[in-house]
Amino acid sequence: MSIRFSPLHLLSSVLLVASTTAAWAEEDVPPSAFFDAALCQPPYSIDHATALYEAAEKLAKPDQSSLGAAIYHLPAPIERDGFTTQDVLFGNMTIGVLVDGDVAGRLAKRYELTPETSHLLGSSTKGFARLLPDAEQGLKEMGLISVVAREGAGLNGKTLLACEFVDEADRQAMEVMEKEAAEQK
Repeated sequence: MSIRFSPLHLLSSVLLVASTTAAWAEEDVPPSAFFDAALCQPPYSIDHATALYEAAEKLAKPDQSSLGAAIYHLPAPIERDGFTTQDVLFGNMTIGVLVDGDVAGRLAKRYELTPETSHLLGSSTKGFARLLPDAEQGLKEMGLISVVAREGAGLNGKTLLACEFVDEADRQAMEVMEKEAAEQK
């Protein structure tokens, strides 16, 4: 799987999250909030990401992954809608969970995600996404927020379920790369 977060993106995301203060970060955050965040409930925001990052820091120390993201292994599993996770992922304006099993198709069906059209993630990647409605796009002037589910060899039998913010410049760059890749075929 070739979901990549550069070290610079990870560092900037972590610094941004660490430097922003959320009013409700002092409150206890229930473990289910991590799964909710992966489903963009509420939609992605820096304040919400900060609160969850701070809560994860209190529960565990991060592992650096091949994805270039920080992964926190929670002390106990979280179960929701027949899915189980114990790992929370933060990276490059993404909050997610690593769901046990290769279950992208099941997650897509349950959370109304459609197959991703991008072919840049690699041939071994199976991905689904759903763009949030306009009313929930709190950062629309800068980019778009989606719920995504992706599985692939790089995830070692887990599926990434995440709320992902993609800024306008990155989205346009991906469109150009996809167009160039299609022209080379």
